[in-house]
Amino acid sequence: SKAKEELGRMLFFEPLLSGGATRSCASCHNPGLSWGDGLARAIGEKPLPLRSPTLYNMAWSQILGWDGKFRSLESVTFAPITSPANMNRREEDLLGALAVIPGYRQLFARAFPDDPRPNRENIEAALATFERTLVSAATPFDRWIEGDETAISEAAKRGFDIFNGKAECAECHKGWNFTDGSFHDIGTATGDDIGRGRLFPTSVKLRYAFKVPTLRDVSRRAPYMHDGSEPTLEAVIDLYDRGGIDRPSRSELIKPLRLSLQEKADLIAFLTTLTGERSEEHTSELQSH
Repeated sequence: SKAKEELGRMLFFEPLLSGGATRSCASCHNPGLSWGDGLARAIGEKPLPLRSPTLYNMAWSQILGWDGKFRSLESVTFAPITSPANMNRREEDLLGALAVIPGYRQLFARAFPDDPRPNRENIEAALATFERTLVSAATPFDRWIEGDETAISEAAKRGFDIFNGKAECAECHKGWNFTDGSFHDIGTATGDDIGRGRLFPTSVKLRYAFKVPTLRDVSRRAPYMHDGSEPTLEAVIDLYDRGGIDRPSRSELIKPLRLSLQEKADLIAFLTTLTGERSEEHTSELQSH
C-alpha cells in the first residue's frame, strides 16, 4: 500500500536505525549512486567484507545477498540493522525509540491499522514495500530495442552482438534486468572468501560462487565485483578476457575470450547504453534527506 511505502521511505533514511543515530539504510544505498555507495567495500561501524549492491529491481529478485543467504527483502531488513559491524542497533531499542515519536506512531497506524505497533514484522514489511519501488529507469538501449535506431551508436550495436555472441555475457546477464539471479565462480575470489560455498560446503561448483548482479545503470556503479576489486568496466572486461583462476569450481562459461581492443571498446559502448536517466523522484530523495 502507499501507506506502507511512505513509512518504508521514512525508515530507509532514518538514522535512528543505527546505534549511533548517524547512519541509515541510505548510507550504503544512496539514490544518487544508483542505490549503492560507490565504495569497494561497504563501511558500517567497521569496514565490511563485501560491496554494497544496488537496490534497483530487487522486486524481481528471488534470492538476495552476494551469497544468496536471504530469501526475501523482508528477511534482509534486520541483518544490517542489528549487526555489530554494520548499523549496530539492538532490535528492542529501535522499537522503543520509534514508539515514542508521534510522527512514526501516525505512519504505523496508517500503514498497519490492525496492529499499529512499531514491531519487527511491520518494519520489515514497510522497508521491503519501499525497496520494491526502486525500479531502474528507461535507457537508450531500451529505446533502441523499441525501434529507435538512432538511440545508440554503431559501436554499441556491435558491442551488443559481442555481448550475446563471442563474449557470452548474456549466458548469465540475460533478460530485461540483465541477470538470471544465478551464482557462479568466475575465477576471482580466493582464500576463505568462498561466497555461496559457505552455505553449501559440500558443493564443488558453489565454492567461490557469487550472485550475478544486474547490469542496469552499470556505468554509474564502479567499482565492480562482490568485493569491489575491479575499479572500472575496462578492468572487468580484461578480467573476463583472461578467464580467471582455473579450478574445479570455476564456471564452465569462464574461459579466455581473446577479445580485440576494438571489441572491448564496443562492449563498453554497449554497457553505457544501459544507464537510465536520473528520475525526479531520486533527485527529490537527495534534496529532502
